[in-house]
Amino acid sequence: MTAVIDKPARTPGRWAAPPRPVWEEKPSRAGLAGKGLVLLLACLAILFPLWIVVVTSLSTRKAIDEAGGLVMIPTDITFVAYQELLSGGQVTRAALVSIGITLVGTVFSMTVSVLCAYGLSRTGSLGHRWILMVLLATMFFSAGLIPTYLLVQSLGLTDSYLALILPSAISVFNILVLRGFFMGISQELIDSARIDGAGDLRILWQIVLPLSRAVVAVITLFYAVGYWSAWFNASLYLNDQDMLPLQNVMIQLVQKQEAPVGLGQAIKTGELSGLAVQMAVMVMALLPVAVLSPFVQKHFKKGMLTGAVKG
Repeated sequence: MTAVIDKPARTPGRWAAPPRPVWEEKPSRAGLAGKGLVLLLACLAILFPLWIVVVTSLSTRKAIDEAGGLVMIPTDITFVAYQELLSGGQVTRAALVSIGITLVGTVFSMTVSVLCAYGLSRTGSLGHRWILMVLLATMFFSAGLIPTYLLVQSLGLTDSYLALILPSAISVFNILVLRGFFMGISQELIDSARIDGAGDLRILWQIVLPLSRAVVAVITLFYAVGYWSAWFNASLYLNDQDMLPLQNVMIQLVQKQEAPVGLGQAIKTGELSGLAVQMAVMVMALLPVAVLSPFVQKHFKKGMLTGAVKG
């Protein structure tokens, strides 16, 4: 006689799929409205101060005096402040200096960083492990400001544009991000190119870099923004006022209330408002970053996350 084994009763929902996490649930209409409201408030918090700066830079002295300072609603629009700043005085020269330093410094930093990262990404390269350990040590230990200043002075770089590039030319963090991305490229692809007779420089230029456009674009933006926004090295190593970049001129104008060379008389006579000139210089300093950032933004997530995860 065959024994009959009773099966356990099937309770409702016992074999049902487990509930999804809260963050995977489809948001309700109230949730979507709340997210939209938060994003709208965040955008207003960012754009409203920028709006005030731009409108004030375009306002006449009369409109600024009537508003009691910063102008929120444009009334009398004029470009006199920008015309005077770009008429060949100190601000124009400082803007050209900043553009030149940014272009030359970014190209130099990217060249050295890419070559270093590619060499460290090849496990068979000579001494790559020790070089990597030395680079990592510099992220935690620094000689300090005084030894760095003495080194720059001993090399004769004071009152030289090289003092604005060389002391901050290399970022170990950027090298590690590039190295992590390069290590993620298929080794078989590189080996096949080497079998075909390609050297390291050709492999780097024709294979590695085209596959790494995202991370290269992000690191280039990092270096460019760093050079454009830098002011400390110029205040430390430059004594000639004609050599100062735009950021240092803006500091003199906004914080120290020193009018740029060529505009002091115009401000004293009432032809220009000092506040409008200050806001115009700030707009000139922010404009390049605001224009270039959207073009690199699409590469930002892919470049940073892929390089960080595979590093």
